[in-house]
Amino acid sequence: MRSYSETKANGNREKEQQLVCVTGAGGFIGSWVVKVLLLRGYRVRGTARDPADNKNSYLLDLEGAKERLSVCRADLLDRDNLNGVFRGCNGVFHIASPMFNTDPELMVVAVEGTRNVIHAAADAGVRRVVFTSSYGAVHMDPNRNLDAVLDETCWSDYEFCKQTGNMYCCSKMMAEITATEEAAKRGLELSVVVPSMTIGPALQHKLRVVVPSTVHISRYLTGAKKTCPNVVTAYVDVRDVARAHILVYERPDARGRYLCICDVLHRAHFLQLLRDLFPYYPITDKCEDDGKPMVKPYRFSNQRLRDLGLDFTPLKESLHETVLSLQQQGHLDLPVVPGPERARL
Repeated sequence: MRSYSETKANGNREKEQQLVCVTGAGGFIGSWVVKVLLLRGYRVRGTARDPADNKNSYLLDLEGAKERLSVCRADLLDRDNLNGVFRGCNGVFHIASPMFNTDPELMVVAVEGTRNVIHAAADAGVRRVVFTSSYGAVHMDPNRNLDAVLDETCWSDYEFCKQTGNMYCCSKMMAEITATEEAAKRGLELSVVVPSMTIGPALQHKLRVVVPSTVHISRYLTGAKKTCPNVVTAYVDVRDVARAHILVYERPDARGRYLCICDVLHRAHFLQLLRDLFPYYPITDKCEDDGKPMVKPYRFSNQRLRDLGLDFTPLKESLHETVLSLQQQGHLDLPVVPGPERARL
């Protein structure tokens, strides 16, 4: 695992004086963005729905937090509130967004919240905004040529997502389009990070619930999910997603979308990787028999982020750290290892 102390700024006075805001600072991705920003010497203002909630207290334990981090309340649907939150900030990382299709306010908060963030940032004199989109805004298109390379020019099919009840993908598409259009109107510099299924270690010491993007890993490890679907999935490490946010913020010429994907593989191959890493868990070993040939991984391009200097964490390393994190948070019991084998561990 890379040391994040390596990302600290050395004597960079400009960053030490620069204040940036991170919406959704207590979340999986948001917390890592806060961590990397602090290590690079920024002053950070994080937002949360309820800053006093104990679940956000771990942020104050991050290196540099006591000197350079504050956490305040933000309501994405209250533009006046956001004006105050962004005042004095050079940049805004807009990461906060509803994540579940069952959330009745999903579309309103995602789209109108993003519109408010862009206009409040412009009103407050913010120079640059980094918006967190989603792989769901890119790949959900039943008519996409699977031999083509998935890249920043690709978009999901909105009507298909709507008809299949995937309102999360709909909301991310519309929020990204809103961010792009409104930023252009207000003359704001905008970069968009588009992460795929995000795994890796969580910074929270104890989580009330499993990080949504790692739920399937814990279910497969325990055998709770008896079969895996005949699908391919794109994965990326949360630490790389955080680095991508800072890279596109710090590069003056960075504009537009940046696809943040490390690997694409079939779920069966993903489970084999889990078995190789953790052989003493009762890992799911069957795939659903839907009568169709095994779906093949498609090609993708993460060249735009590589050109900015991002080296992606190998999936095997990321998956290993994810499982260790689930164990440490109490969401996954340690496996029962035979005596002779246990002695060698």
